[in-house]
Order: sequence, then C-alpha cells, then structure tokens
Amino acid sequence: VKLVESGGGLVQPGGSLNLSCAASGYMFSTCGMAWYRQTPGRERDRMLVAAINRRGATYYADSVKGRFTITHDTAKNTLDLKMNSLKTYDTSVYYCAADNRDSSCGHGGKYYYWGQGTQVTVSS
Repeated sequence: VKLVESGGGLVQPGGSLNLSCAASGYMFSTCGMAWYRQTPGRERDRMLVAAINRRGATYYADSVKGRFTITHDTAKNTLDLKMNSLKTYDTSVYYCAADNRDSSCGHGGKYYYWGQGTQVTVSS
C-alpha cells in the first residue's frame, strides 16, 4: 500500500486549498481513511482532521466543521480534502492515513498506512 499526498502550499487567510491522496494497493471499500495534521517533531500535537469510513460516513474535528470536506474519488482512487476559509492555525503538515481495522473501520483509531505528508501554510 502506498499513499501519496499532493496539493499543499502557501495560501492567504480566507483562501482555499484542495489536498489529494493517491492510494495504490488499497481500495476504499477495504476500511476507513482519514486526514491528520501534525507539526513536525511534535507527535503529541497530531490531530484527526477528518475521516471517512468505507460506507462514506464522515467525521470532522470541531475546528474544521463547515470549512473542510473529505471525499473519495473512486474513479481516480484518491482521498480528497477540500479546505475553505483557511485560518493561520490550519498551518501544519497534512497526512493521509488508511486502514483502521482495529477500530472496526470507523473513524479514528490506529491507521496502518500513512503518506509522507504535504505542507499547508496559511499566512499573509
């Protein structure tokens, strides 16, 4: 299984970015997937941003509700995160994660596969 994130970059507060996670060797129907964010070197700050289970039900952290949208693109086999109304505190490295089989493929818990991350910087 290989997960590769893309779409990060520098954006002004109030702007938008679309992150994408290309999944090879993994099917969305297998188990849950998610987006996390974390400041490098600060593992305790890792935060579950959004998650989607294999039936398409979604979860969002309170701080991103109404601004972020997580979706599967089954044609492209990607997990996407559309981020609107970005704020400076959204600045972080965003990671794609897959296969939380120990959590019954719901939302959160331990994910077995991780991407390398993509940097999102929100700054004026």
